[in-house]
Amino acid sequence: MNSETAISLGGYFVLMLGIGLYAWRKSTSNVSEFMLGGRQLPPAVAALSAGASDMSGWMLMGLPGAVYLAGSSAVWIAVGLTIGAWANYRLVAPRLRSYTEIADDALTIPDYLEKRFADNSRALRVIASLVIVIFFTLYTSAGLVAGGKLFEASFGYDYRFGLMLTASVVVLYTLFGGFLAVSLTDFVQGCIMFIALVLVPIVTISYLGGWSETQAEVTALNPDYFNWFAGVSTIGIISSLAWGLGYFGQPHIIVRFMAVRSVADMPMMRRIGMSWMIVTVIGSVLCGIAGLAYVTRTGTALTDPETIFIVLSQTLFHPYITGFLLAAILAAIMSTISSQLLVSSSSLTEDFYKTFLRSAASQRELVMVGRAATLSVAVVAAFLAMDRSSNILSLVSNAWAGFGAAFGPVILLSLHWRRMTRQGALAGIVGGALTVLIWLYAPFTINGQAPTEVIYEIIPGFIVCTIAAVAVSHFGKPAPAALDRHFDAMAAAQSVRNAG
Repeated sequence: MNSETAISLGGYFVLMLGIGLYAWRKSTSNVSEFMLGGRQLPPAVAALSAGASDMSGWMLMGLPGAVYLAGSSAVWIAVGLTIGAWANYRLVAPRLRSYTEIADDALTIPDYLEKRFADNSRALRVIASLVIVIFFTLYTSAGLVAGGKLFEASFGYDYRFGLMLTASVVVLYTLFGGFLAVSLTDFVQGCIMFIALVLVPIVTISYLGGWSETQAEVTALNPDYFNWFAGVSTIGIISSLAWGLGYFGQPHIIVRFMAVRSVADMPMMRRIGMSWMIVTVIGSVLCGIAGLAYVTRTGTALTDPETIFIVLSQTLFHPYITGFLLAAILAAIMSTISSQLLVSSSSLTEDFYKTFLRSAASQRELVMVGRAATLSVAVVAAFLAMDRSSNILSLVSNAWAGFGAAFGPVILLSLHWRRMTRQGALAGIVGGALTVLIWLYAPFTINGQAPTEVIYEIIPGFIVCTIAAVAVSHFGKPAPAALDRHFDAMAAAQSVRNAG
């Protein structure tokens, strides 16, 4: 590794750990601060934290690699995600922020669901927590795979060494700084990602002689490269767009809505978040396109398309800038891992330990348990990520579908439909999660193909969850009438949102 590049990366690691130390001193005195930052995030921090924790290594490795291989037909996923993110800000953000504070300061999604439906049996909390821990462990492993690939492709280090180094730094600042550390590092990481995804495609396209030259290069290689419909069926397009459905059920994203300072900050958060997302998604797509043109023209060896951003960063920039750009990949990876670790540990602490083992636990004890849970989830995820052949986009898509199908319809209905019942929510979560798992692992085929190759598993999962939640709710009693005041608060939040 070049010494200048090493200095840049070393500076990045020191900055992340420094933020973790600052957050440890500022906001880990109680469990609410450790898990939600005391609900005091400014809209800009909340927006970039949501975006950075959302996109992960997928933004700088998975999507450019998919576009590199498939061309414009791979962009449908990005379109679906952009629409889904906007709908999430509109339909979920203000109401969830309002309700979770009124409902006895609910700190986690399982906590929110239990209080929303006055579930004294604790079944909702337990099932929702299990879904979170299972799918987030898988999701976290995807981020660690990206970290291992980064150090292997960039510096020639062993894949497992890179994986463990990534995990160690993330765990340290998450362990000590909690939610504030995660959110502040996400903000910085979001800024780094933004600059990198503007800089790399612009420099690469300029090197190739401009957009027309870049376009001509890839078109000569594949005449259908810019045809959005080439090689993809209608069902394939629907499956790609369906990624957007996942937003409504992603705990590590919607928890940012719970942590922002107030409902009045939501319009500003939405504008910042969507602007950041649109620019970075376009930059990511252009990295894939320009990367193919660059590799074709220069004859550069590329064994793994998901490393195209790394190759461009190493060959076209000064080593100091290369270090900054590689830090952008680390930023994308680490921001998501830290968010997932924190949500998982929050669920294990609040929804298992405090609820079933130590209801009288002190705030200090709960913070310590949260740290232990963070470390435990990280260890399991690292073990799962040891397989070098794991595909980042595939791992992310499975976990994304699991959360979207299990929680998406339930969260939406719980915020907008008074008739929904505890039994309906439980049926929806179980039905959605099981459908995704069956679609992924069941030993049957559809016209000779695995179900997941025919249609993205989030679609059947989302449909089953919605039908189960609505159908079962019609046969049960809705939450107590006293909860109507929470819906009135949500209506007020809706008015603020519309005004924005």
